[in-house]
Amino acid sequence: MQVQSAYASGMQGLQSAQQGLAQATTSVAIPDQQKPAVPTSTQDTVTLSSQAVTANDQTSALISATESVNQGQASAKVIEAASETIGSLIDIEV
Repeated sequence: MQVQSAYASGMQGLQSAQQGLAQATTSVAIPDQQKPAVPTSTQDTVTLSSQAVTANDQTSALISATESVNQGQASAKVIEAASETIGSLIDIEV
């Protein structure tokens, strides 16, 4: 089992936060009237149920956006701590 470095974990967290924020803001920007209300006949039951689960109202999308911002801030702190730790280990500042 390979353990990721703190820097790699922080970068992965930032990318995940960016993707989450993009998805949440898209959900807020597209009103419910523009989203397809009636599914097409070619979709199966699994697809329909997953669409029902993923259909978020604007409130939950805004909450998700806030969570993504918090995740991004935490990931930035992880990267900063990793940079400081590496700098102190090799006695330089990165």
